[in-house]
Amino acid sequence: MNVGVISDTHDNVPAVEAAMDRFEAAGVDAVVHCGDFVAPPVIPHLDREGIPVHAVRGNNDGEREGLASAFEALDGGRLHGRFAELTFDGLEFAVVHGEQRPVIEALAAADYDYVCHGHWHVHERRAVDGTTVLNPGAHFPTVADEHRTVAVVDTDADAGDAVAFHGVEASV
Repeated sequence: MNVGVISDTHDNVPAVEAAMDRFEAAGVDAVVHCGDFVAPPVIPHLDREGIPVHAVRGNNDGEREGLASAFEALDGGRLHGRFAELTFDGLEFAVVHGEQRPVIEALAAADYDYVCHGHWHVHERRAVDGTTVLNPGAHFPTVADEHRTVAVVDTDADAGDAVAFHGVEASV
């Protein structure tokens, strides 16, 4: 199973569309968004037939009711609040936006296979005692091109080879 991971889209509709195109090309079965959509109008651009989107809210996400309504309209979308525990192919994922590094570290020390977060606008993959900590990158307008990335987790691959970063070449 392939799981797409994205974060910090900050109302960047062209980047969201390019990311979803990248995910479709990679054959993702589900998408995880680690927060900071900013506003509801970007949410419909996550909608692709047969690809559920699981998401958490970030520190810049306002219009909570509007975001929740936008997610209800997606084909299989769900906004989980500020934290989500998800299972894909028997692997446990913890998802937060990640503005507090001690929270990320505590989750990494817990019994998860993956801790997915955003907030810091820099892609990262590191191992912590058998847990992969993953920040897919960001799409905020001031983020450098090399950090405008998404990640794809292959749940069938060995841990060291399971994550691939993909550049997204679209911006506001």
